[in-house]
Amino acid sequence: MKNGILLVDKPAGWTSFDVLAKLRGALGTRKLGHSGTLDPMATGVLAVFIGRATAAADRQPDHDKTYEATIRLGLATDTGDITGTVLETAPVTAGESELLAVLPQFTGTLSQLPPMYSAVKVNGQPLYKAAHAGKTVERAPRAITVYAIDYLGSPAKDEYRLRVSCSKGTYIRTLAEDIGKALGLPATLSALRRTRAGAFAIAQAHTLPEILQAAAEGRAEDWVLDVDAAFPSLPALAVSDGVRRHLFNGCPTSRYPAADGRYRVYDGAGRFLGLAVVAGGVLNVEKLFCEREGD
Repeated sequence: MKNGILLVDKPAGWTSFDVLAKLRGALGTRKLGHSGTLDPMATGVLAVFIGRATAAADRQPDHDKTYEATIRLGLATDTGDITGTVLETAPVTAGESELLAVLPQFTGTLSQLPPMYSAVKVNGQPLYKAAHAGKTVERAPRAITVYAIDYLGSPAKDEYRLRVSCSKGTYIRTLAEDIGKALGLPATLSALRRTRAGAFAIAQAHTLPEILQAAAEGRAEDWVLDVDAAFPSLPALAVSDGVRRHLFNGCPTSRYPAADGRYRVYDGAGRFLGLAVVAGGVLNVEKLFCEREGD
């Protein structure tokens, strides 16, 4: 299996780690990673990084996300979604017009308290472990950004669909609960689908059964994107053979004729080498994603 990125449309009921475990066997490699964990109930784009590409997961310049979420009013659970234990119910006294009136409060830079059922670590311990033990841990609010919220209609009584574009670290479960509080009601998520994760869109993703079938037929590699697909917003830089050797040897190249910044780097044949940074006219390697070939 070549180095690269496989986009999975994660099924409901699977953790992100369940998906990796299944793919390790199907793809015949243990070196897999992912970016942007999805809750078990959530579906949608999960970028799986293969081989040397695993180092690209945390280096992506774009970690923004887009979700389609369904909020159910009149119900609160311990997990913030309908898979949890019900903590509170209440008659629903607000509808579409009230919801539309409060939504503008939830765009821009916000302060959000991470939910107990999350992978956020406090004192080295993931919060969800404390939550499973019935404990509540003191958490610090974190700054997040919600770029836009679009109203998508009401699929059922007391349920409303929203499209949310947001920064990394935004918990849609918490956003749903906070929207409920603004309406004076308990609220929880009844569905969540991620339609974009950084540079990757749901239209590029394949379902897990499709991938497993393709792997069994030896076709899965056809769906693996090249590593540079994670960095489309970075400018491209083609380097000479001499500079390529410098990069592989970890040597800086002085008086390099390019503006300061971060670059996708290619050799003269158009092969993606990795990432480099120009600072003060000096080109330095950040990370290489290919094997060194003979000079």
